Amino acid sequence: MIKKSSNHINQNEGTIFERSRPGKLGYHLPALDVPAETALDAALLRDDDLAGLPEVSEVDVIRHFTRISTWNYAVDYGMYPLGSCTMKYNPKLNERVSRFDGFAASHPYLPDDLAQGNLELLKRLEDSLAEITGLPGVSLQPAAGAQGEMTGLMVIRACLEARGNARKVVLIPDSAHGTNPASAAVCGYQVKTIKSTAEGAVDLEALRAAANDDVAALMLTNPSTLGLFEENIEEVCKILHDAGGLVYMDGANMNALVGVTRPGDMGVDVIHLNLHKTFSTPHGGGGPGAGPIAVTAELEPFLPVPRVVFDGGQYKLDFNRPQSVGRVRAYHGNYSVLVRALCYIMTLGAEGLREATETAVLNANYIAHHLKDVYELGVAGKAMHEVIFNDKRQQKNGVHTLDIAKRLIDYGFHPMTIYFPLVVPGAMMIEPTESEGRDELDVFIDAMKSIAREAEENPELVKTAPHNTRIGRLDEAAAARKPVLRWKPASQAASV
Repeated sequence: MIKKSSNHINQNEGTIFERSRPGKLGYHLPALDVPAETALDAALLRDDDLAGLPEVSEVDVIRHFTRISTWNYAVDYGMYPLGSCTMKYNPKLNERVSRFDGFAASHPYLPDDLAQGNLELLKRLEDSLAEITGLPGVSLQPAAGAQGEMTGLMVIRACLEARGNARKVVLIPDSAHGTNPASAAVCGYQVKTIKSTAEGAVDLEALRAAANDDVAALMLTNPSTLGLFEENIEEVCKILHDAGGLVYMDGANMNALVGVTRPGDMGVDVIHLNLHKTFSTPHGGGGPGAGPIAVTAELEPFLPVPRVVFDGGQYKLDFNRPQSVGRVRAYHGNYSVLVRALCYIMTLGAEGLREATETAVLNANYIAHHLKDVYELGVAGKAMHEVIFNDKRQQKNGVHTLDIAKRLIDYGFHPMTIYFPLVVPGAMMIEPTESEGRDELDVFIDAMKSIAREAEENPELVKTAPHNTRIGRLDEAAAARKPVLRWKPASQAASV
């Protein structure tokens, strides 16, 4: 709807309440030609006659919500270059399979003999993830990556308690994901940071100095948030194991490793996997997600219950696990996410999964190669699935990372991840994933090069972006400090 104000015309859509006009209806019922009766007790009937709800016609409702729906940026619309978030395209086949009645309509309290297909799916997914990670014990219960971290540390703690000492400290490199310290604290551990080397790797000497009898585990993101593979991973694991500790690997970036190498073969004891990243469930908007963990044989008895087992005749849920940490999620996790993940794995197969990984790494390095002459690389070394730039070259003209990200919106792309990881000032983290073909990457690269030229020739254009959106640059500081939490009509909004 075109709205006219005192000084301009714009394409912003008013709220549905602003479209309300007394007497407008979206339906029409014929006059009642029988005696009026009600099947409800009078005490249950509303007495406000739906007062306050907007009065609009059907066409008003349809056009309002259809217009708003076209404003959403989605992976079906274009590239999401968010680094460390793996916003990849989600095959529609996965969506269709997850909606089969036998999956979508099955009740979680069905007895085992009436849920054989559902239980078999869970077991097949567990077996697939065990093969992919090289770790034999898998629990599908955790509902997200952070809950997977918590569950993995609970398992580690239970194992160390069984050994006789839960220990006190968890070591976390400064390039790890931000949820790692929180997960360690929730599980009762003190956190000690291990600094990275200038090359972005774990400092082995610092790790050796920190690894003592108090250390329960090291939480290592690999590839790290710097987009680099930890080349000394086997030595890192050996240092922890020699000190009696365990190695937890944050597998959020596993889409750079699937089919190429396995964490279990490196010496890792526990890993969580973000199925809503690596294995193609739609990601974002608060969920749903899935963060299953895979563990070594020593840690398997401590996994959450129930476990899916096959006794030779049928699949069943096994609750008889006396060393288990217990439940961490109702029922068996977000089941529809698990269905999508297995569908993705079975559709691609071993060769397809490896090709997806190789393509993700190739795409990131393609972007790195074509943009390294206009943006400064944040870290040295070969990128894995994501590449990090910074804004040092643009700062001389007063243009910063936030400005570049805002200007990218004008070119039709969702902004990249900015100012993360924190160890790279002015970071711009870009992850194209395996979803993007060369044509789309070239358009993105051209857009980034164009913004770099604008930063040189017309920096004010970049510093005031975006320009082609319905709403211009917001005052984000004011929005955070003085949020408007109640809706007001447009006539009053100007005074806010």
